[in-house]
Amino acid sequence: MEAILKNSLARLRALRLPRVCVAVTGSDPADMVEKAEALVRDNTFIEFRLDYLPKPLLAISKIKEFLNYHPHVIAIGTCRRAANGGKFKGTAEAQLEILTKASAAGCQLVDMEMESAAKCKADKVQALRASGALILSHHDFHATKDLDKTLEKMVKIPADYYKIVSTATSLYDNVVMMKFLEQHSHQYSLIGLCMGEQGVPSRVLGVRAGSVFTFAAVSPDEKTAPGQVTAQELNSTFRIESVDAATRVYGVAGDPVAHSLSPAIMNVALRRENVNGVYVALHVKKMKDLLACIRDVPLHGLSVTMPYKQTIIEHLDNTDAHTQKIGACNTVVRAQDGKLYGFNTDAAGVVRPLEQRITIDSAKILVLGAGGAARAAVYGLKERGAEVFILNRTAEKGQKLARSAHAKSIKRADLKKYAFDVIINATPVGMGNTKDSPLNENEINARYVFDMVYDPLETKLMKMAKAKGAETIPGMEMFVHQAARQFEIWTGKPAPWDDMLRVVQVALQERANAAAKNAAPEPAVKKKSAKRA
Repeated sequence: MEAILKNSLARLRALRLPRVCVAVTGSDPADMVEKAEALVRDNTFIEFRLDYLPKPLLAISKIKEFLNYHPHVIAIGTCRRAANGGKFKGTAEAQLEILTKASAAGCQLVDMEMESAAKCKADKVQALRASGALILSHHDFHATKDLDKTLEKMVKIPADYYKIVSTATSLYDNVVMMKFLEQHSHQYSLIGLCMGEQGVPSRVLGVRAGSVFTFAAVSPDEKTAPGQVTAQELNSTFRIESVDAATRVYGVAGDPVAHSLSPAIMNVALRRENVNGVYVALHVKKMKDLLACIRDVPLHGLSVTMPYKQTIIEHLDNTDAHTQKIGACNTVVRAQDGKLYGFNTDAAGVVRPLEQRITIDSAKILVLGAGGAARAAVYGLKERGAEVFILNRTAEKGQKLARSAHAKSIKRADLKKYAFDVIINATPVGMGNTKDSPLNENEINARYVFDMVYDPLETKLMKMAKAKGAETIPGMEMFVHQAARQFEIWTGKPAPWDDMLRVVQVALQERANAAAKNAAPEPAVKKKSAKRA
């Protein structure tokens, strides 16, 4: 046993594992290895999920050939049983045989569930370990609980790594996992993370807390666990290889938040300005959950989106005057003493793009809407001397905002009487590739039309404005400028605005292309081909 342990330690020192292991599946062995070939240039750490194959043993020879051709690749052989969340329907003994052959084929590590290992003879499990480093794993598909007790059971079976994967039912479950890793990673080589959308932060921050590595998907359509992030995101967006104990954590909190572009642009800004920080999406279902995470992660800065912009104010230690006027906070700073300070940068997102084009003082500006975004726009523009008009679907709400901001409220029927320097759409009308517009073409009478909606890239309102000869300002400029101001508040550094804008343009174009591809009709099938099928 002592010899086995020494050999294992020598193997582990030689491996020097990367932070990200990419899980590879396939419809057959050739398909699986083909995907691995496509990955290997940028990813040298791969997990072959043999349980996804109808006949896993048929893949062994191809894996051996692949690893012989790519000696720099580190591979994990996994054949998870269906009883433990995988797809292999065979016995634990059959699983052991497959893993033994995977190890002999060149897989430096093999993953076996604690439950399977307990069903096999101890000497056979240790023989498997002697041939390649053993990852002993446990998955909880329902909750994050009893992590210490689970580890206590697992360490009774000697292994090189202990992998504990839970399911996050709250945002705070990520903190539970990270505290567990911090407590035990000095004693054991641990791999720990939480599954599910609320567990996404653990896939990035787990390595900060002591997890040896984390798992990633080949693509969004090929996840082997709920909430799995792609390898490209972990490496390019989150720069996971450089995340360490000193890395500052920032995030965006909302519900929903999965499609937020904030992580993409904020992580670019952190990288460009050489800030040791990482920015993650936080799917918050309860304010209490978020506040606990801010305290215990700890988070240095937070972007706040719907539906928490108003409710978070009562939990802050102080806010700036602008936030108090607007009644909404989208930026939180956590001071060294733990106190929380709130700001609102939405006004900067409106004012900065306009200042690049016009003189705001005395400009006649129409704001459509009276919600949080509209309030930020109205107060920001009034502070800079603009003559602001408000048009809202519910007249009373628009009139109330106009009185509080010393602006003017107008009726839709009176639009034809006015000519504006700028019309700003601060409503969600037009969002998500809809064909709706807050105004008709004959109601657009302005030099500039500024649409806060940034997805899609060009809304119906903007198309109509162009047809009328007006210049347009896309919503992504507002989105990037407010984010840039957040970055400046958190770091004290100038934001790389051009780089941030470029990332948003690329991301939105990719979304548009994907939407167009999904909406395109499938090619017609010839009758003759249909008969053969």
